[in-house]
Amino acid sequence: VIVQTLRDAGFEVIYTGIRQTPEMIAQTALQEDVDAVGLSLLSGAHMTLFPKVADLLKKNGMEDVLIFGGGIIPDEDVPKLKRKGIRAIFGSGTPTQNIVDYLNAYFKKK
Repeated sequence: VIVQTLRDAGFEVIYTGIRQTPEMIAQTALQEDVDAVGLSLLSGAHMTLFPKVADLLKKNGMEDVLIFGGGIIPDEDVPKLKRKGIRAIFGSGTPTQNIVDYLNAYFKKK
């Protein structure tokens, strides 16, 4: 749903599919020279996997890439994720237009 919504809003989206490792995500981001990486996770491993992607991007000189995420993420984990480089978290049930609006505002400032 979010992939199509972002495409409809004019964003170029590279969807890598489900069950990608942080290494695979970072490698694709590097190869495609992306401006943003969106992560979605329902397994509860967000505190491990989201920061791992951020660390790998940073190690590859991509610290300016916007990382945002979503899924079933407890409110108390959001500040911890933000401290680890995840700039925005969209909880389960967030209207997709909110994500589009956030991205438009973010890239308008750049």
